[in-house]
Amino acid sequence: MTKQMQTLDVAVIGGGPAGLNAALMLGRARKRVAVIDEGRPRNAVTRETHGFLTRDGVSPSEFRRIAKEEISAYPSVSFVADTVVSIAGVDGDFQIGTAQGTTFASKKLLFAVGMKDRPLGIPGLMEVYGKSAFVCPYCDGWELRDEPLVVINRGAELMHFAPLLSGWTDRFAICTNGPDELTDAQREELKQHQVPVFESKIRSIDSTDGIVRQVVLEDGTTIPCRGIFFKPELVTGSDLPQSIGCHISDTGMVVVDDFGKTNVPGVYSAGDAASRLYQAIAAAANGAFVAAAINNELNMEAWRHNS
Repeated sequence: MTKQMQTLDVAVIGGGPAGLNAALMLGRARKRVAVIDEGRPRNAVTRETHGFLTRDGVSPSEFRRIAKEEISAYPSVSFVADTVVSIAGVDGDFQIGTAQGTTFASKKLLFAVGMKDRPLGIPGLMEVYGKSAFVCPYCDGWELRDEPLVVINRGAELMHFAPLLSGWTDRFAICTNGPDELTDAQREELKQHQVPVFESKIRSIDSTDGIVRQVVLEDGTTIPCRGIFFKPELVTGSDLPQSIGCHISDTGMVVVDDFGKTNVPGVYSAGDAASRLYQAIAAAANGAFVAAAINNELNMEAWRHNS
């Protein structure tokens, strides 16, 4: 049976750093908020969260536990373990339906749905992802400093990533898992820095207890290593923004303005779904900023309505 909930000021869809920090800000602004989250974060594969002041090294699950404990000081914020399956209505009167049959009415929507990985089809990658294979050296480069690594990347983005990674280690090889998509000048640049490039497809990633031992290529080449950095293929963490008409970029992000507004009135997006920074602290900061923009819009509407 469908359960009707009281009207919310803001429904926050997604309970990662962006959604949680938004809820904190909105709770402190005395807004009625529900954080609706299905509990399947992208960073669940990782053991530790890094680069977040006062929380460096905390596990993603512990981070969420602490955040919810702190937010619980603000009684206008509630947490709902559920999945949003439908959204209807317009700015000021959205109707939200969940998989468990609960409905919410909300004045504003904030999508903090993050991103999710598309399978890359590389045998053995999932066994090491989050343990010894990562996507961001700012998040995990320190733990792999000076170790022999493999970078799975290609083309122009590789030529940005290789110099970046060199700040943590100069002991890395590149596997492009197919044509390298490099120019002759780019190949020469990598050669000058003594970075080997292998174009053969990856046959497998061999590991023990999640720690990579070697990358094996289709041509028989084996590359011993202690870690991997790879380029993920990402899509928005939920189809809901697109389903209600939000513009989605070619890279899969929800298109927003400088204040986190989408093209749909009353609908905002924050965190990884609206940014390419993909760091917990950046997502949290963005969530706080966008929450302030939502609160300002709500207050201005109430001010004008009561005048």
